[in-house]
Amino acid sequence: MEEALLRAVLFGTPILLASLGALLSERAGVVNLGVEGMMALSALAAFAVAQEAGPALGALAGVGVGVFLGLFLGVFTVSLRANQFVAGLALAALGLGASGLLGKRYEGVPLAHPLPEEGFALLALGLALALHYLLLGSRFGLYLRSVGENPRAADLFGVNVDGVRYGALGLGGGLVGLAGAYLSLAYRPSWTDGMTSGLGWVAIALVILAAWQPLRAVLGAYLFGLLFFLQFRLQGSVPIPSEAFAAMPYLLVILVLSLSGRTRAPKALGVPFERGR
Repeated sequence: MEEALLRAVLFGTPILLASLGALLSERAGVVNLGVEGMMALSALAAFAVAQEAGPALGALAGVGVGVFLGLFLGVFTVSLRANQFVAGLALAALGLGASGLLGKRYEGVPLAHPLPEEGFALLALGLALALHYLLLGSRFGLYLRSVGENPRAADLFGVNVDGVRYGALGLGGGLVGLAGAYLSLAYRPSWTDGMTSGLGWVAIALVILAAWQPLRAVLGAYLFGLLFFLQFRLQGSVPIPSEAFAAMPYLLVILVLSLSGRTRAPKALGVPFERGR
């Protein structure tokens, strides 16, 4: 039982970090469907830097790439007011393609000094608590929630809507980048093309499951982590095809998305803001 709970937490940690990043941008009204590609590029950057300068700097590199990609998405969704869904999907495809191409030289190369998984797990839990406070107990959180609900009213009260959305995308991107760094520096201390394995999409679904609440995201991430653990633990011990176990987490994602209409998203989610209109 203890092993199952521990593995659920460790399996769920990258999902939690990525979902917190997506949640932060969505509370500001910006849909980020690029999480999968952002995780992949961040994982590659973290591993590449770790090979040359150590895992600590590698983790910082992963976070930095995540921040950059979040702000890069903001150029299109905030400044150019492009369709947020199309821009996010394009970023996901770009990140996956670029990481696969650039990471070929690191395939099969082990990381000499991996970071402890438990440290990342504790950090992720602490960040969830910090984000809960940020959203509900700080001035920036008030501005962020206002921008996500009614950006026009926030603008009338002097809030820089675009600035808040860029801030949310940058901070959220950093959390997604940390999730990618965890994959290549701790969870699987190596680089493999496709190592994100759809976790970014699971994280996006978890935001809906958690009703855009950070503490609920913690429980949801660990639930997904338990499903991933059972997927490997039960294979071969029960007369069920392995494909059925592999599909379990993603079947839950489909169920979550089918029920998404029952949760109330931020009112301005996915809607570009244009002053004066």
